[in-house]
Amino acid sequence: MSKNTRRRRTIARHGQLRTPGPVSQLLAFIAIGLSVVLVSGLAVVGYIAYDLTSTVSANAVELDGQKELPPDISEYEGGFNMVLAGVDTCEDAYKQYFGARCTGKDSEGTLNDVNLLVHVSDAPRRITVVSFPRDLMLPIPECTDADGETHSAMSKQPLNTAYTDGGLNCVVQTLTKLTGQEIQFAASVTFGGVIEITNAIGGVDVCLANPIKDKYTGLDLAAGNHTLQGLEALQFLRTRHGVGDGSDLGRIGNQQQYMSNLAKKLISSDTLGNVPVMLKLATTAIDNLETSTSLADPMKIVQIGLAVKSVPFEDIVFLQYPTATDPDNPNKVVPSKAAAQEMWDAINANAQLQITYENTKNDGVVVTDPGTATPTEPTDPTATPDPSATPDNVVALPDSIKGTSAAQTTCSNGNVR
Repeated sequence: MSKNTRRRRTIARHGQLRTPGPVSQLLAFIAIGLSVVLVSGLAVVGYIAYDLTSTVSANAVELDGQKELPPDISEYEGGFNMVLAGVDTCEDAYKQYFGARCTGKDSEGTLNDVNLLVHVSDAPRRITVVSFPRDLMLPIPECTDADGETHSAMSKQPLNTAYTDGGLNCVVQTLTKLTGQEIQFAASVTFGGVIEITNAIGGVDVCLANPIKDKYTGLDLAAGNHTLQGLEALQFLRTRHGVGDGSDLGRIGNQQQYMSNLAKKLISSDTLGNVPVMLKLATTAIDNLETSTSLADPMKIVQIGLAVKSVPFEDIVFLQYPTATDPDNPNKVVPSKAAAQEMWDAINANAQLQITYENTKNDGVVVTDPGTATPTEPTDPTATPDPSATPDNVVALPDSIKGTSAAQTTCSNGNVR
């Protein structure tokens, strides 16, 4: 059966706008999703196996073409891909923070406003997290939602309408068609996770090269280092007007600083060795996840963590999917296919990725010397990022692809100069 899906009108976040970004940009999924990929610990195994299996399985989503997976991810001989989607459902516990988004005329429906594809390679293990702009215009394939209803294909729509059309499965099918990647796992997370998870792990450290003052989110931070928790972390992830040129693409860079620092904290001995923190982290993650059936077993979540827990920081890389301005709408973007193909070729070859893009004053972050808020000189694009790497396994990405590795230190490029 075919179903005509009513479309919500979405406001472009690629260009600069005078109105504030929606609450959906708070990126609750980031902390939860990275905890799924990067956190492991034997103390968690017995707890989640005993208490949480039925909760996750009840909310699991079938993916089209899903293959049977080995029962133990540690025995998985190849790499795997996971899609993480942040959706803008208004939850009763948090909607008071978000005004008209949860009570006004734009409060209906659910959008996948943040989309990550996490690629984990095999031997050696490397993690590449690719962020896709919410305003990326692309084809959305025919999708079957969780109720078994089929939604017709569309030739060009914003990526963030895929969840509205067919739920998490449709987000996965859309990104599969765009990237050519086979996706084994998927999860979506709603608003409250960023507050809960940052509190559970005692906050996430961030750095500001310049102060941020953003009247739309309420964020007011001085230059320097900060540990963000709860609502302030949410404001940091939402801020668009507060960094770079005020665009959504600049905001992605700022969000990647948060993800990078979160990854470092989650794989640090302090976090993995703290049993109460790990148990709270696991509980918070499970309570906020809608997963694919392939990820519905909490034991598998821990096994994924065990597969990647020792990945060195230089091999945890965050990239922004390359785009160009949509010729039909300057506030939207379209895929930059040639650059994207080079990126996927390097990822599929399990190369060590070298980012050659040089940040500018329009970007959300600047690259700094470790432990400081002072921008460094531009990196030599011919330099090898890892002394142990050889020319055969290092690939310099096109200079149009923005990103960072967890080995680098970046600081927010605040709007107060």
